[in-house]
Amino acid sequence: MKEISQAELEVMKVLWQQAPQTANQVVEQLADASQWHEKTVKTLLNRLVGKGAVSFEKDGRAYLYFPVLQQSDYQLRESQSFIQRVLSGRLAPLVAGFAEQQQLKAEDVAELKQLIAKWEQEQK
Repeated sequence: MKEISQAELEVMKVLWQQAPQTANQVVEQLADASQWHEKTVKTLLNRLVGKGAVSFEKDGRAYLYFPVLQQSDYQLRESQSFIQRVLSGRLAPLVAGFAEQQQLKAEDVAELKQLIAKWEQEQK
């Protein structure tokens, strides 16, 4: 799948929250957060359809848009890309950086411990 721009990501976030939606509903959802015109949002929707991230179905005279790309799949792909590009594929420096800056919350640490324990069990 092709890269999704920051503007396209904002449209995806709207569709991930609730789908399907008409183009006008997406425009309304983005009205407060952005100053985009209706035509801009419709262009972004069409780009996302072209990239295979969004699809649509006709409902009378309107088109209902829904995400094909799941949020969790997008997050995983982008996370892996970031770790590869910035950290040479190593995750430890990222976690260590957050720990050193005291930006890890207790629930983050608990979740990481749980994930590591699960991974260790699967490696046996």
